[in-house]
Formats: sequence, C-alpha cells, structure tokens
Amino acid sequence: MTTHRIHTLAQLMQPTRLDAIVLNPGPGLLGLSGLHFHLMERPTVLLIKPGEDPVLVYPQLEAAKLAAAPYPIRQVTYGDNPAAWPQAFAQAAALIGMDGKTVGLEPGQMRVLELRYLESAAPAARFISAENLIAGQRMAKDANEVAAMREAVQIAQTALLATMPMLKVGATEQAIASELVANLLRAGSEPHLPFFPIVSSGPNSANPHASPSARTLQSGDLLVIDWGAACRGYFSDLTRTFAVGLVEEEFRHIHELVQQANAAGRAAARPGIPAGEVDRAARQVIAAAGYAERFTHRTGHGLGMEEHEPPYIFGENSLVLTPGMTFTVEPGIYLAGRGGVRIEDNVVITSSGAESLSDLPREIIVVG
Repeated sequence: MTTHRIHTLAQLMQPTRLDAIVLNPGPGLLGLSGLHFHLMERPTVLLIKPGEDPVLVYPQLEAAKLAAAPYPIRQVTYGDNPAAWPQAFAQAAALIGMDGKTVGLEPGQMRVLELRYLESAAPAARFISAENLIAGQRMAKDANEVAAMREAVQIAQTALLATMPMLKVGATEQAIASELVANLLRAGSEPHLPFFPIVSSGPNSANPHASPSARTLQSGDLLVIDWGAACRGYFSDLTRTFAVGLVEEEFRHIHELVQQANAAGRAAARPGIPAGEVDRAARQVIAAAGYAERFTHRTGHGLGMEEHEPPYIFGENSLVLTPGMTFTVEPGIYLAGRGGVRIEDNVVITSSGAESLSDLPREIIVVG
C-alpha cells in the first residue's frame, strides 16, 4: 500500500459516509496493499481507516508474507483453533474503533464467513457497499500496470500462434484448449489464468460462453477462440474467429460486419466520452446490417487484475472514460444452431484517444 494509494483512498472516502473499509483476499486487497492472500477456510481481512495504519487479521502460518511489508501495518494473527478466531476479529475492530461506524466492503468479494466475524466483533457497525469507490481507484491503470497488461497480451498472442497448427479438421475443442493452456504457460503466462480458454466450433460457436467439448472440428465450421494470459497479476482477454476450410457466404459476411464493428468501437474510444458511446458505435454497425438481435451481449468490460471489472461497455453506461482505463472491445454476431463470430481486443484510454494493446490480424483466417 503506497503512500499515494493511501492518500487517494482517503480522498475518495471524504465525500462518502464511510468511516473505514474492510477487504478480504482478492484484487481489491492486493491492489491496495501489495499483499497476496487467497480465499480459504481461514479468514483474512484488511481493515483500513484514513489517517491510521491499516490492520490485518490473518492466520499465523502466513506471517512470512508480512516480513517485507514496505509500510507500517498492525497485525493480528490467530492459530488453527477456530474458537480463537472471534477474539482476533474483536481485537482488530477495537484497534480502529469500528463499532458504531459505517464500514465499506466489496459485496462481490466479501464472504459470509468474514462478514459474520466482523458483525460479531462490531455489532453496532453498519456494513455497506464500497464497490464503486474501490473500483474507481482501480479503473485508471498506471504505466506499470499497463505495461503488465501489454505483456499479458503479447504472451497470449504468442501462445495462440503456437497453437494454430493444431487447428485442423478432426481436432477436438478440448484438445485445442488444453494445448493452448500449455502454450500460454510456455510463453510465460503466470499459472493463474483469467479463465480456461473458450474453444467453440460449428453450432457451439453461437454460444458466447461455450465450454470446450469433445466435438471435432469439421469443414465449414466457424471456430471461436477466446483466451487470455496473466502477467504480474494482470490479465489479457482476446478473441479471434477462424474459418475451418470453406465456410458459407453468410458466415463470411457476419465476420466482416463484426470486424467493422470492432474497428468502430476502438475508433470511438477516447477520454471524455461516456463508456456507452463505445458500445453504441460498435452496435450501430451490426444493427444497420439487420443483425441487431444477434448481438446478444455488451461490447466490452474492464480488464486488469480481474477478468471482468469496471468500466463496463454497455449502451446506457454514462461513466466518462479517462486516461488509464483498460477494457475489451468484443462485438459478436451469433446465429443459433449454426455458428457465431466474435473479435475481441484490449484497449487502453490515452490522453488523446485509445491504443489497442493487441494486434493479431482481425481478418478471417482459414485453417484446417
């Protein structure tokens, strides 16, 4: 937790009703503290109160992680006997005077396990969502964060290129996905991938979130591959669509439309506009061609230490884009029972526009 991040968090809390923030293991805790803990049966929470050193409640077996903490932190540890855990939480709550205060948390991350210990330790405290505040601090990436994401994109692209010789008639979706994972690790990805790759062919490609199956690639299929890598805790998330041999004319047509929509979304992205404008720019291309109802999801989502995080790129989102925000642009067209197309790039808002971190060809590539 750098002095800058402490100061920024304190500033963000001033206009709110929050007296403190509590985080459990996840991107929020890691991003603020630089400390990496994972969710397990032993609870860990970080209590943050502006103007005071943070308090960390954690299992004693994790003590080595605090040995090199570059900032003052008050530590409350506990052993393996769960009967002693409530006392550790009570001690931490007393250190920051949490009882009777309004405390923010991440509702998508905080578990009932930790929340119950906190409620028992401070029965008069009020726990509310601080999701927007925490996400707001993480949305604009600094140069080091963008550099990590840029490297994660390059790792992902290298891995796909190494996998392409396997994209042949007769190969199964599962086998391709497994080989892609191996190539991601060979190319330098950290093992905690953003998600297991989506490899979907033929009718399966019309399902945006299909899981790789035992289906074999067949001539005439569209093949969607959605994959990502991890670098220094930051993710990439890309999608390309291939033609397995000769595909029908409508498949080539919708691929061209999605390619144009992807370009329109990337071109629209710039600082000072609502996030919804990016969605509308991409969606307009597809709607004008008569496929509006076949584009069934938002144009993109934020990307960083999580695969999906703010800003979310949907038409009604009035959030103003600012430099450092990173997100995907991934329009698609899906013809149920037949096939689908999605093309996804990762972009970062700059001072004057947007830069695509990914540069793999977006044209349809024939394989097989």
